[in-house]
Amino acid sequence: MFMNAYSCVYEHEGDIMITAISNARIFDGEAVLDERLVVIDGPLITSIGGDIPPGAEVIDAEGQTLLPGLIDSHVHTSRSALAMALQFGVTTELEMQGASNRDRTEIAEDDSVADVRSAGFGLTPPGGHPSELFGDRRPDHDGSTVDDAADHDEAASIVMPFVTTPEEAVASIPLLVETGSDYIKFMIDDGSVEGHPGLPMLTAPTVAAGVAEAHRLGMLTVAHALTIDATKTAVESGIDGLAHLFMDRPHTPAIIDLIAESGAFVVPCVVLNASMMGISAAEFAADPRVDRRIDDAWRATLRGSFDRYHEGDLDAVLASVLALHAAGVDLLVGTDVSVPFPSFGGLAHGASVHHELQMFVRAGLEPIAALRAATSTPARRFGLSDRGRVAVGMRADLLLVDGNPTETIGDTLNIRAVWRRGTMHAGD
Repeated sequence: MFMNAYSCVYEHEGDIMITAISNARIFDGEAVLDERLVVIDGPLITSIGGDIPPGAEVIDAEGQTLLPGLIDSHVHTSRSALAMALQFGVTTELEMQGASNRDRTEIAEDDSVADVRSAGFGLTPPGGHPSELFGDRRPDHDGSTVDDAADHDEAASIVMPFVTTPEEAVASIPLLVETGSDYIKFMIDDGSVEGHPGLPMLTAPTVAAGVAEAHRLGMLTVAHALTIDATKTAVESGIDGLAHLFMDRPHTPAIIDLIAESGAFVVPCVVLNASMMGISAAEFAADPRVDRRIDDAWRATLRGSFDRYHEGDLDAVLASVLALHAAGVDLLVGTDVSVPFPSFGGLAHGASVHHELQMFVRAGLEPIAALRAATSTPARRFGLSDRGRVAVGMRADLLLVDGNPTETIGDTLNIRAVWRRGTMHAGD
């Protein structure tokens, strides 16, 4: 859906073109730079500031802001979803449950879609979360649904780590590593927030044993935890990051201190929590900058909601976001977007990253702090040392927008161009 406001500038007569983006305000992932020029040569940023190289293709970005490509730190994705994400300037998605780890090498070479990292499938007991979301059917990795008994050949290549004991957790970790998981996820969920209380749940000793084994193998660990009690279990087990923010009750100083002292990061997924409470993203979806980039299925999904936890209080969630930020906890922008079903609604690939940025600012963060949470911070916490910054030698994963999102966060949707490894896609 990109329009040809700019031509695609990355190849000319068999030679890689040098592209100079001049007169831009540059947010480098941490701060606004004094320099106003970024030069791309092939897939990399080769200089910042200085003079325009001879023969370079010049893009005059007066009145515009150049940012690192955005990172969504919590998705469930597919090839088509990765393409959709890229349209919104999301150049990397971090999958927290799914099969994208099987295709990651191929995706890495395809500049028409966002890049991806994946946990594979998370550790959970038989019958544990997320089985309650699907009944007798589960979503396939491409967004369709299949019977649990179907697709045996495909399923054989996927590790489904159903565990009930510490020993089973320890045994599952090497299998996930061998089949391409980039980090290890633990589901700690009794089903109460999803309207299915009493689900089988990983015990604290099982989580602790699995985390220790993952760390022994050099793997990052993340936890699905939607309640304060599940959060405590995860943090006390040594988890590196929380893929959700609790929503069962307001924060206390004790839980904020526990998270802060542990050094764990948090991916609040405020847009998901709102959806769980029955709050749709219909107003956000009506923004023409969103609406024109999504199809009917995603439009219906974005206007829907999970609608499973009316007891929730969105203001309390936002207050928890601000308290974590004030305590120095690393916050990462993530959405928990998955497939285009209205019952999984309020979310859409790429678009919801911009919505989450707006939620962070609504919570009380400065726009620059919100932007760090979608660029440099997730890159640092997930070990993606080649992206998340506008710096010499980094991947040319970039987003160019009209206006100044470091002051007005909604300007992130004024998309003029997106680069993925130096390949340019024109926006509005």
